[in-house]
Amino acid sequence: METVEIIHARGHPNVTSMNKTTFEITKETHLTKRGDCIVAVNSDKGASDLSSEFKKAMQNKRARIRIQIEASDEAEVVTAWGSPLLNFTHPTDLVVRKSDYICGRTLAIRADKAAKDFPRSLIEKLQNPHQSVKITLMVGKAT
Repeated sequence: METVEIIHARGHPNVTSMNKTTFEITKETHLTKRGDCIVAVNSDKGASDLSSEFKKAMQNKRARIRIQIEASDEAEVVTAWGSPLLNFTHPTDLVVRKSDYICGRTLAIRADKAAKDFPRSLIEKLQNPHQSVKITLMVGKAT
């Protein structure tokens, strides 16, 4: 059985999506060019806002998550993993990492893609401040 969480966010002109190890979604509305991992801003959820059902599902050592990021008619899917060490305490940020590093901002670890791996056609859409972005988090267990 899958646990699903939906997040709504927006694009921003300073989305560069150049980070090689992470990508981030944030509730913040301001973004500088230094935030090269951020792919969407003004989200309606940070780590601490996720449902208790979702958090519990992600804290299973066999939890596998599919993260779909949609903008207009384009979507990208990232696969990553949960961990019993995830604590989901950050009020504004959600970070997906290729590494095993975990902090209060971490949504998932051992991801198969980082910001730099997203198609440039999707990034161009994510640079539009009027672009609505839908992020679907789907958690299941690896078999």
